[in-house]
Amino acid sequence: MPDRRTRVVDSASAAPLAASLAAFRHELGLPDAFPEPVEAEARSAAAAHPLPDADLTDVPFLTIDPAGSTDLDQALHLARTPGGFRVLYAIADVPSLVRPDGAVDTEARHRGQTLYAPDGRVPLHPAAIGEDAGSLLPDVVRGAFVWDIALDGGGHATAAQVSRARIRSRRQWSYEEAQAAIDDGSAPQELALLSELGPLRIACERERGGASLNTPDEEIVFRDGAYTLQRRATLPVEEWNAQLSLLTGMAAASLMLEAGVGILRTMPAPSPDAFAAFRTQTVALGLPWAERVPYGEYLRSLDRAEPRAAAVLQAATTLFRGAGYVVLDGEPPADPQQSAIAAPYAHVTAPLRRLVDRWGLVICDALCAGLPVPEWARSSLGELPSIMGASNRLAAQLDSGAVDRVEAALLSSRIGAVLDATVLAVRNGTVLVQLDDPAVTASVPRWDGVTPGDRVRLRVTAADIPTGKVGFEPADATPSAAAPPLSARRR
Repeated sequence: MPDRRTRVVDSASAAPLAASLAAFRHELGLPDAFPEPVEAEARSAAAAHPLPDADLTDVPFLTIDPAGSTDLDQALHLARTPGGFRVLYAIADVPSLVRPDGAVDTEARHRGQTLYAPDGRVPLHPAAIGEDAGSLLPDVVRGAFVWDIALDGGGHATAAQVSRARIRSRRQWSYEEAQAAIDDGSAPQELALLSELGPLRIACERERGGASLNTPDEEIVFRDGAYTLQRRATLPVEEWNAQLSLLTGMAAASLMLEAGVGILRTMPAPSPDAFAAFRTQTVALGLPWAERVPYGEYLRSLDRAEPRAAAVLQAATTLFRGAGYVVLDGEPPADPQQSAIAAPYAHVTAPLRRLVDRWGLVICDALCAGLPVPEWARSSLGELPSIMGASNRLAAQLDSGAVDRVEAALLSSRIGAVLDATVLAVRNGTVLVQLDDPAVTASVPRWDGVTPGDRVRLRVTAADIPTGKVGFEPADATPSAAAPPLSARRR
């Protein structure tokens, strides 16, 4: 499912925010480059990359990614069949480019995943692999793990297998280009079918009880001496495309569970108390979640452009917690579900950007071929949950700290201004609020008489870009005497 992305565009790159984000990267110890031995091994692997024998270069694959992307993990080809649909989903053949226990592998295990920040990314692999030999770029022959998935007329998967083959993508589509071509009827059949299959897969998600937040991407722009936030609405094609990734991950999990070997991405279901608290917040925010509506369906119904919906989505993050990785090597886990997807699920579709996918691909390939799982993969499965856990914690820390600094930048020209906000929650000594504009979520000192759902007015008292700290005070009320110092932090 699409992830929220916040990025700084060129107009803001030379301003104080850029210096603050760079200093924060240094504070976290994020690398600026790869060590030369890693780069050298990557270049050597790319130069001597053996391609699979199976040849699917006659199939017109295509990619759909954000404009300008160079690390292309997936390419797709869709076709109609007498019984429904056939999905060919090609995934970058990273395992053939990374020698187990080599310099690239060791560095990748240290990094865990590509990290994204508003001012750029910290890649998992050197460019020779991540943006060249491993990337499914157009008009070049590449090796890939090709998933062949059959679906019935309702979009339900009926069979799936994966094997290595050489492919050639015909075109790299941006989301905007793909959506426009589908809308005006000019899209080739292998792309046009996405507008039919995507909604069917969303309907399957509804049947399962799955859910997604699908928050919009954001751009930070510096114009006329002030920072502003521009949101890009999520296009339908992005969700349709994401459904193919979910389909593939569920197929991989089924193979792993049947064979009793692999690694699943799991997430426990929200507790009854978490659901009850969230339902109370939706009522307070004026967008009540009806008793008989599944929470995934409720979240899908929200208008992402409405300030109250943004507040509800912020509150809903409490339901999407506890995700982790569970290793399979014998008995299945007690609860193999990824509750937001409402099915067992495995990461296998982004090996250029996520370490664990490399293991998932070689395991599923071996299972489909009736071969033993490679020893390097099976023997190191147990290391992956801790590696990915540490990497995910770092990614969350980077995201939180970067957004703090972005929000401080957005408010830096508005010291003394009075802004409208909605109260999300009232806690011990603090009030969680969502500003209307800019869309900042912050904790401020509690004052008497405030309750969830209240519309309030807050005066900006501080916004320090280097530290990401901002401060507010109620414009129309007196803070409680027991309140902490006036300051705010995201979440």
